[in-house]
Amino acid sequence: MRFMIIVRATRDSEAGVMPSERLLGEMGKFNEELVKAGVMLAGEGLHPSAKGARVRFSGPKRSVIDGPFAETKELIAGFWLWQVRSLDEAIEWVRRCPNPFDTDSEIEIRQVFEAEDFGAEFTPELRGQEARLRTQLAAKP
Repeated sequence: MRFMIIVRATRDSEAGVMPSERLLGEMGKFNEELVKAGVMLAGEGLHPSAKGARVRFSGPKRSVIDGPFAETKELIAGFWLWQVRSLDEAIEWVRRCPNPFDTDSEIEIRQVFEAEDFGAEFTPELRGQEARLRTQLAAKP
């Protein structure tokens, strides 16, 4: 099972405060554990929302909203993508994670959809298309 591990933003992360050398070292060690265990597929920190944008969809119309975005508690400061056996295993890994900030913080765990989760609507043609795209992605340097 794949899980997206979402590090929620804080006021400091949204203000562009960079992590300390100590915290970078702790996170580096944790990431090494994840890689050695075969859990980590990807992981990155994100710039503050002030450097981002949102695209709002309303039928055929698209509108762009420039950051920053007001609700810090709803924003994401970083993420991991993990391959684990269960939600319980993902929770156990997160419990071992260093606090990503020097203040109170929160990490959300969400399961990633797999092809079989979509049922009959994910036709053989769509499954073939998905397989081709994954092959192309894997071949990218």
